[in-house]
Amino acid sequence: MLIVHVDVLVKAEYADRFEAASLENARNSIQEPGIIRFDVIRHQDEPAHFMLIEIYRDENAPAKHKETAHYQKWRDTVADMMARPRSSVKFAPCFPEAAQWEYPGA
Repeated sequence: MLIVHVDVLVKAEYADRFEAASLENARNSIQEPGIIRFDVIRHQDEPAHFMLIEIYRDENAPAKHKETAHYQKWRDTVADMMARPRSSVKFAPCFPEAAQWEYPGA
């Protein structure tokens, strides 16, 4: 299991468009067999600041995700919206243990 937090700051004038594109990507992403969760959250005080929380079944799933048409569409759509390059941090679950996570559709 792999948990990735992607920190995204977009140009303020693109915040709503970024959210819409990201929600479309998330809705498609959770249909992938390698993805457990795909959350899009928006900072309450800085509406152009987003976090994508991606939870994968294994370490190979992110690469497979990046091969999908919906990810590539999202990537190309939002590329010029960025105020700075997005960054990510990888995590492993501590609690609940990986075996206790609910797997939608499993």
